[in-house]
Amino acid sequence: MPEIKKIGVLTGGGDSSGLNAAIRGVVMRAADYGYEVLGIHDGWAGLINGDAALLSIDDVREILSHGGTILGTSRTNPFKKEEDVVKCIENVKKLGLDAVVAIGGDDTLGVANKLSQRGVPCVGVPKTMDNDVSGTDYCIGFDTAVTVAVDAVERLRDTARSHRRIMVLEVMGRDAGWVALVTAMAGGADWVLIPEVEPDFDAMCDHLLKLRAAGKPYGVVVVSEGVNIPGLAEEPSGETDAFGHVRLGLRGVGHIVGNEIEKRTGIQTRVAVVGHIQRGGSPTVTDRFYATRLGMAAVDLVSRGEFGKMPAFAGGEIRVVDLATAVGKTKLVPESLYEEAVALFK
Repeated sequence: MPEIKKIGVLTGGGDSSGLNAAIRGVVMRAADYGYEVLGIHDGWAGLINGDAALLSIDDVREILSHGGTILGTSRTNPFKKEEDVVKCIENVKKLGLDAVVAIGGDDTLGVANKLSQRGVPCVGVPKTMDNDVSGTDYCIGFDTAVTVAVDAVERLRDTARSHRRIMVLEVMGRDAGWVALVTAMAGGADWVLIPEVEPDFDAMCDHLLKLRAAGKPYGVVVVSEGVNIPGLAEEPSGETDAFGHVRLGLRGVGHIVGNEIEKRTGIQTRVAVVGHIQRGGSPTVTDRFYATRLGMAAVDLVSRGEFGKMPAFAGGEIRVVDLATAVGKTKLVPESLYEEAVALFK
C-alpha cells in the first residue's frame, strides 16, 4: 500500500447536526498518524472544482457543538456527467490526496462507492437524519433530529389540550419512517404514519374518536413526509435533485392528513411542519459522541488501507461495512417495531 500523507474530507447531501463533530474526529485522528487533512468544500462539487483547503487542529478544536458543517455541503452528483467523474479523479491527484473520507447518506456514500471502483481510495461515514443507511444502527444527525421533533410534539400537545384539537406534526423521512416512529414513541403521540406501512385512515380516525369519547378531547399525530397516500402526486412541482429525489416537503402530506382527520371526525385539526428545523442547531450528546468516534474510525480505516468501506455501529460496537452493502438497500423500520408503536396507542 502506498504511504498515506494527505487525506481529504467532505460532507455531502443534506446537512445535519453532528457533521462538525465528525470532521473534528477526522482531523484529530489524522494528526496521530501524521496525515495532513484537506477540507473539500460543498460536497462532491468541491472535488469536481478542486476547491479545498488545509484543516488544522486549531480549525476544528471548538466546532464540536456547532450545527451544520464548516465545509459546506451540496447534493451534487458527479455521476450525472462522465466529465465530472473524470474531474474528481484528476483533482484527487492534483490535490495530492491519498484517500477521501466522504461523510453522508445513501447518495454521498453511493458516489464514494462508485469512485472506489474507479480507483479513488474512498472511505465513508454514515450520516443522515433519516437513519436509513444499511449496515449501521446509527447515522449522524438522527438523534438531534428526533430530539427536536419530540420537543415539537410536546409543545403541540399543550396547544392541542388547550383547544381540544388534533395536532398533526409532519417530520422528515423519505423512504424510511425512523424519525416519525421514534418521535411518536418517545413523544407519546396518539398515532403515526410511516412510509413502510399503508395509511389506514379509518383505524386512525376511529382511534382519535374513541379517545375523545373516553375523555381525551385532543391528540397528536406524527406523519412522515414520505408517506404514500393514494392519489397524491409524487412530483407536484416537477422538481428533483441531482440524484432524482422529489422535494417531499412540497407534497404537503401533513396538511392532507390533517384535512382528512377533520373531515372524518369533525374535530378541529391543525398542522405543523418541523421541516429543516430538525437539521440545525447544536448536536445532542449522542450525536457529538458517536460522530466523533465514526470520524476517528474512518481515519483508522484509511491507515489500514481498507477502502470502499465505512465504520458502522452495530450492537454498540464499531464494525467495518462495505460501502456496496451500505448503499445496496434502504434500512427500513421493521414491522415488529411498528407494531410496538401501535401497541402504545391507547
